[in-house]
Amino acid sequence: MAEDISLCQMGETEMMKIGEIRERYKAADEKMLPVFISEFEADERSGVRALVQKARKQLQALDQERTRMAAMSVFEEKYADFSCICGIDEAGRGPLAGPVVAGAVVLDRNTEILYLNDSKKLTPAKRDELYDIIMEKAVAASVGIVGPDVIDEINILQATYEAMRRAVHGLGILPDILLNDAVTIPELTMKQVAIVKGDARSKSIAAASIIAKVTRDRMMLEADRLYPEYGFASHKGYGSAAHIEALEKYGPSPIHRRTFITHFALGRPGREDNLNKG
Repeated sequence: MAEDISLCQMGETEMMKIGEIRERYKAADEKMLPVFISEFEADERSGVRALVQKARKQLQALDQERTRMAAMSVFEEKYADFSCICGIDEAGRGPLAGPVVAGAVVLDRNTEILYLNDSKKLTPAKRDELYDIIMEKAVAASVGIVGPDVIDEINILQATYEAMRRAVHGLGILPDILLNDAVTIPELTMKQVAIVKGDARSKSIAAASIIAKVTRDRMMLEADRLYPEYGFASHKGYGSAAHIEALEKYGPSPIHRRTFITHFALGRPGREDNLNKG
């Protein structure tokens, strides 16, 4: 009897067109993938076998990602006795133009967000996707922004600390521990843990790095619309050859860091006057 049912079900699936089965695969979420595999694994058509194999690989990849994310939760587990764990990271310490932006994120320890990682290891599209997920699912998320004038006034390290303090104060809740990417922030009284390469080792810091990076990149895209001659959309203010060429031709814009330009020009004969004009 069981064989008759199995043969009947197999016959029904084999009557379905490959296009229909492909649409079923595309529509299947994680919970439905095992059902899809069970339903179509007996189908001998090569196109269906390929879809079943894709479904199996997709489930395997999800298992591997969960294993990776478990490794990125080690610090969150270590400090689980703290009631409010906040990850901190920054974007934009090195560019010649634009602000430095810090991110602060408090994640719900029971909410799963896959694919968090050092923002530099993610594609722009993946960062944008994760930004929306983080902002939707985080207990709290905030950015702190410090512009080029202040960077020139107090130096980039102090400006980075200030951006981080602003991010923490903007959360709307008070963390009792900060997981920071390799720094200890002055003037904050809660416990801090500085983690070297923390954006690749802590999911909270990784989330903070993503919202900081996406926020800053979007600001630099807006800067590109205001000052198209510098090409900010492509290099985001970093010292690329095209950026340096534009600086030599047009001089600095209002969002350039004058102290960075002066430092960059030192030891480069014939460039200092051009880079500092305007």
